[in-house]
Amino acid sequence: MNTTQVKGNWNEQKGRLKQQFAVLADNDLMFEEGRKDKMLGKLQIKLGKTKEELDKINAAL
Repeated sequence: MNTTQVKGNWNEQKGRLKQQFAVLADNDLMFEEGRKDKMLGKLQIKLGKTKEELDKINAAL
């Protein structure tokens, strides 16, 4: 998968997350290379979910 495909897939997932969780903003879903853990930590705090719950949500997308 090339960089364009990854970015496209992330944009689709980001849109679905924002639909499912209205409290999320673009800033909450900023994906930076090597900073996945930081983003997941922000989402855990904002949504009040565990890492396992976030993994299930991600798998459902």
